Amino acid sequence: MLKKLLKYDLQNIYKVLIVFYSLSLFFGVLTRIFLNIDNSFIMSIIGQICTGTTIAMIFNILINNLMRLWVRFKNNFYGDESYLTHTLPINKKTLYLSKFITSIITLFSSVLVIVVTLFIAYYSKENIEFIKNLLLPLATVYESTVVTIVLAFIFVCFLEIMNILQSGYVGIVLGHRKNNNKMMFSILFGFGTYILTQFFTILVVFGVALFNKDLMNLFYTMDTLSISTIKLCIYLAIIIYTLNIFILYFVNSKLFNKGVNVD
Repeated sequence: MLKKLLKYDLQNIYKVLIVFYSLSLFFGVLTRIFLNIDNSFIMSIIGQICTGTTIAMIFNILINNLMRLWVRFKNNFYGDESYLTHTLPINKKTLYLSKFITSIITLFSSVLVIVVTLFIAYYSKENIEFIKNLLLPLATVYESTVVTIVLAFIFVCFLEIMNILQSGYVGIVLGHRKNNNKMMFSILFGFGTYILTQFFTILVVFGVALFNKDLMNLFYTMDTLSISTIKLCIYLAIIIYTLNIFILYFVNSKLFNKGVNVD
């Protein structure tokens, strides 16, 4: 039954996202073409317009992905569709698991499309060399490669987006336990949950900093970070955001399993 739920959830999300994916890739190609035409003022202007549109499409992918997931969650569990959803012979943990897996799949594909779009639009030997020179010292400390560092950065961004999404789910669940102004309370609870996760992140970093002088400088000085400190920050970001996501998953699952108030 989980497979069927995933099928319908993914179809609902992708029927909108595929439009933005296509537009993002399309304008990425146009950006590539027009910015590589030399000695033409008009082509340069068109290239800049395409660049702006490409960046706008990238932000639209993320925003629409998040909004579609939140709207789907709300409609399925608390809107008109909820009357059918809650009559299905499926426990609430499975219903929520479907939404969680759908979130991971769609957000991962969105990040992938964004990376491909940026590669198409801006790949050049000069840009690659610039990135290599920028990240090579960090890669050396990691005893790794520049590609691995870039992938780690992308993964941290993905985890942060998942954290925002999960905070929104908490807000929707708590907000719809209220009798009035459910949308307003959903936004407030969601924002409050996100602030709490950021406070938790800072608290954990501060706790680790008590045993690391360089990391403690983040709180008391404006000194330039050493490469080893940046390395530690990346590790901490991955660990803490992953922990935040799983904590919010179990919190949501428990709250949702207690029952819902259908409009």
